[in-house]
Amino acid sequence: MRNWFWLLISAATAAAAAPPERVDLTFDVRHNGSSVAQVEHRLRHDGRSYEITETWSGKGLYALLGSARRTSRGTVARDGLQPLEYRDERTGRRTARATFDWQERTATMQYKGDPRVVPLPADASDRLAFLFDFAFSPPPEGEVPFDLMDGRGKSRHLYRVEGAERLGTPAGEFDTVRLVRRTEDEVAEIWLATRHSYLPLRVRVTERDGAYYDQVITRIASP
Repeated sequence: MRNWFWLLISAATAAAAAPPERVDLTFDVRHNGSSVAQVEHRLRHDGRSYEITETWSGKGLYALLGSARRTSRGTVARDGLQPLEYRDERTGRRTARATFDWQERTATMQYKGDPRVVPLPADASDRLAFLFDFAFSPPPEGEVPFDLMDGRGKSRHLYRVEGAERLGTPAGEFDTVRLVRRTEDEVAEIWLATRHSYLPLRVRVTERDGAYYDQVITRIASP
């Protein structure tokens, strides 16, 4: 039998709707407590297709590193987002690309050298789309797997839904559910807004030596 937490999540899921067709999220990124960058996420969708863009702007000395822009485009399926194309563009680096062929069950990745065609896992996503996947398919009980593909390679990510939490941010206070991924090298945590279509509000990665990056929402807008 589900406990009180899962009853709470089920009720929130029933009340939650798909996100607005246009959503802009602004984040402050801190490294070991110091603000190092501002990140803008822009989600656009019509219920059938979607486009997500992410832009990074460094602060202080980090501004000298240039800019970064990631883009994910694809379709909205019944069980979440299915990316078709992913691009990662950064100052001073080659563009990383990944395309997804869901009919042939293959992915084509390119970063350095010629394109590589690899099998497409059932849980395939990219490093941007998976953050917004829960806005279209709320997290289930237990573990949530992703095989993230970014043009340079593939990595397996397994998140566990750990519990409900009231989260205070510069954009306000929110009821959230926290997802956690633990490995030998790091702990990754994601907070999703249960009453705001499970949009991501905070992402924190803590490395084995205690160093951390913390990305926290500062503004939500629906133009």
